[in-house]
Amino acid sequence: MHETRASGRGAVRSHRDLHVWQLGLVLAKRIFALTRRLPEEERFGLAVQLRRAAVSVPSNVAEGFARGSAKDYARFLSISRGSLGEIETQLLIARDLPRIDVAELDAILELVASEGRMLTRLASAVRTTDRRPTEPGQRRTAQGPGPRAQGPS
Repeated sequence: MHETRASGRGAVRSHRDLHVWQLGLVLAKRIFALTRRLPEEERFGLAVQLRRAAVSVPSNVAEGFARGSAKDYARFLSISRGSLGEIETQLLIARDLPRIDVAELDAILELVASEGRMLTRLASAVRTTDRRPTEPGQRRTAQGPGPRAQGPS
């Protein structure tokens, strides 16, 4: 099955080719860096919750992609979207803690919003086409894949 890669080059062969998965990794790394600076008393509370939710986002994109059915793919994308809701809430809680760089936290919240938009579009495309598109904006026709997937908003 030939489908357009997020960058517009080549076929998507793995979840690693998906821009939504790649952005999920960036988000997780940024959250891990932020949680290292949380106050000591939050290292086993809020930090663990944030890290768990952050890892869940790209992990569920990958698992859904690997499942092979549109229904499973959409369900796992929905789980990723739910994890983003957890991350947003937990970051807003962390905003008032000591040693938190509010500008950095706001930048991470922007990543969360961007990833959320991408996941929403991808899940909608999966449900609409009842197949496993790899990125939003892709349509399959008799001539092949549709327009190139959009990057982050």
